[in-house]
Amino acid sequence: MTLTITSKLPLNDGMAVPRFGLGTFLSEPGNQTRDAVLWALEAGYRHIDTARIYGNEEDVGRAVRESGIPRGEIYVTTKVWNDDQGYDSTLRACNESLERLGMDYVDLYLIHWPVPGLRGDTWKALIELRKMGKTRSIGVSNYMIRHLDELLSQSDVTPAVDQVEISPFMQRRELTAYCREKGMVVESYSTLGRGQRVNDERLAAIGKPYGKTPAQVALRWALQSDLVVIPKSVHKERIYENAAIFDFELSDADMEKIAGFDENASVLPPSWDPETSDKWR
Repeated sequence: MTLTITSKLPLNDGMAVPRFGLGTFLSEPGNQTRDAVLWALEAGYRHIDTARIYGNEEDVGRAVRESGIPRGEIYVTTKVWNDDQGYDSTLRACNESLERLGMDYVDLYLIHWPVPGLRGDTWKALIELRKMGKTRSIGVSNYMIRHLDELLSQSDVTPAVDQVEISPFMQRRELTAYCREKGMVVESYSTLGRGQRVNDERLAAIGKPYGKTPAQVALRWALQSDLVVIPKSVHKERIYENAAIFDFELSDADMEKIAGFDENASVLPPSWDPETSDKWR
């Protein structure tokens, strides 16, 4: 499987999403986010993921402009937060995100969480935002099969992307199979378990013959599993390390070993787990 840092997956709307990007969850607003985005773009990343609730959209936009790279070459994702959901408020929220980003459009706009009672109207607003050219593609985040079933029963527009927590220790095979059957790309966040598994001995053992770290093995596993992956870091050396995964390929045997690491182990607190919490029913 020949992949590069700019390899893309086709979306169901005719667009395409870069397979590898930078996440900015918990990147502090201000120079921390700006510097991380600039380092990522310098390292060859062309996909940046942010959200209204992260509080750093302005810094993402500033870094994109300061990079000197044409806007059309950088894929930018942001998300509508729970408090902004509903039809009119989502339209407003997107305009406000674009203003903070200093952009005329985003490449992908996501519903951040499946808020009960509001997510249906929020999805209708995303469809309208795409028609208006405010976003090229639309999708969802933290949607489980029941949420997607509901959405697809109420709309003839299928999300282009479902962004969910996936790692070697939380593989969500049933959800990913469902999404692919329906024509959705699956994007993984917390692929490194929010840093909790970067020294995992099993991943280290797999990585040793390749000269790769556990984190690099986890990210490469995600790519070879046909996921989009957006590791977060604010450290220049780690941003570069995370990107150094395109010069090796995990063997079928090693991919099979990692398949056995699934523990259904989420980094989310139980009350926020979209699979089990009644908050998202």
